[in-house]
Amino acid sequence: MAYGAHEEGTALGYDPAARLMTAPFMTAGTSSFADFLTTIAPELLPGGGGVEVAAGIVAGLPHGTTIVAAAFNGGVVMAGDRRATAGNMISQRDIEKVFRSDEYSCIGIAGVAGIGIELVRLFQVELEHYEKLEGRELSLEGKANRLAGIVRANLGGAMQGLVVVPIFAGYDTDEGVGRIFSYDVAGGRYEEHRFHSIGSGSVFARGSLKKLYVDQMGPSDAILACMQALYDAADDDSATGGPDMTRRIYPVVVTVTADGYHRLTDEEAGSYAQSVLSGRMSLPDGPSSALRQALTE
Repeated sequence: MAYGAHEEGTALGYDPAARLMTAPFMTAGTSSFADFLTTIAPELLPGGGGVEVAAGIVAGLPHGTTIVAAAFNGGVVMAGDRRATAGNMISQRDIEKVFRSDEYSCIGIAGVAGIGIELVRLFQVELEHYEKLEGRELSLEGKANRLAGIVRANLGGAMQGLVVVPIFAGYDTDEGVGRIFSYDVAGGRYEEHRFHSIGSGSVFARGSLKKLYVDQMGPSDAILACMQALYDAADDDSATGGPDMTRRIYPVVVTVTADGYHRLTDEEAGSYAQSVLSGRMSLPDGPSSALRQALTE
């Protein structure tokens, strides 16, 4: 706590640091920060405020949409468009929906943006808290399970329309491969193989990946396939934003490998986006599948 803030609190007749000296804060307790917060301040959990939300308010909240992920030879890539919508309006053009959860994993969110960002922050602290108390990081499987519990804690909010669905991916240091996990609103956790997508444009993105994905593809090819999938999603889903070349707003693209988490710079993401757009000038529907190419030869 900043010295000035402490002095100000003391001048008002209370010590802001006094709460940190109580028993719950002075004992090690559980290695789960979410469980600790449930005991100390449940209102700080996503959806933990217990506030009734009207349907009209939910419809007017910013929503994030399409996220795609694909495994490649030696890791995994995740990419998300930058558009947030409120009803039929574009509420933000450059929102970020893909985040670093720790050195070997990443998380993307679709749904109510405010709740989703809270969920991501809680998950980040959850992983840091475990590592500090246990002296080691969780396995990728353990991280996926912890995220399921956090999603389940928001079930009450989801029933009121404050739905957030994450997608989690990372590099499994034990198995040496990239893995992808999806979730439902009740906290159900499912491992996806090869690729997956979530959000309003996920059906179109997944269909695109089905024709473009190749087992054991390299990272550059996987990134390009995800860019193509996001473009196809934006082509058919009004809530998904394509690359905005005039404003230089490109999808957020990250990779996770044995070297850790890496986010592509705007220049790197822009080069992939430009490659996709250039190809669409001659092939508006995108590259063909291998079967279609064989039939036309």
